[in-house]
Amino acid sequence: MATTAERIAIIRDLPTQLEQLTARLTSKQLTTAYNAPEWTVAQNIHHLADGHMQGFTRIKLTMTEDHPTIKPYDQEKWANLPDANNHDVATSLSILQGIHQRCVILLESITDWSRTCYNPKSDKVLTLDDLLTIYANHSTAHLQQIRDVLAKMN
Repeated sequence: MATTAERIAIIRDLPTQLEQLTARLTSKQLTTAYNAPEWTVAQNIHHLADGHMQGFTRIKLTMTEDHPTIKPYDQEKWANLPDANNHDVATSLSILQGIHQRCVILLESITDWSRTCYNPKSDKVLTLDDLLTIYANHSTAHLQQIRDVLAKMN
């Protein structure tokens, strides 16, 4: 398993990596399902913004409340809403940049990684350390999905 610092670095670096990967893509390249049934590049980026807004809130709740219950959401339904099928990823990249900057500040301040929350969807108790792992892995997985789509374009 990666160290805490390595997982935080993944969170820190994701927005820049996404911007570099997508900077020269056309609207068609962003919204074509080259790797169906996987999401398009745009859907992946919009999903990362949605998911990491949720993650940031979950981390803050876990830091400030005693064992909060976190709210699940249906990521498939969210990924098929009009805003997630839009070719313009600039707003979601901006969201990710801001959320990740603020999240890193929080993550680097944590002294008690054992604080917990409850996820009713998975029926699991999660620690702050678990949340860090989840969002670092989520970042890595979707970055790889985007790279896989880009490889299929060529």
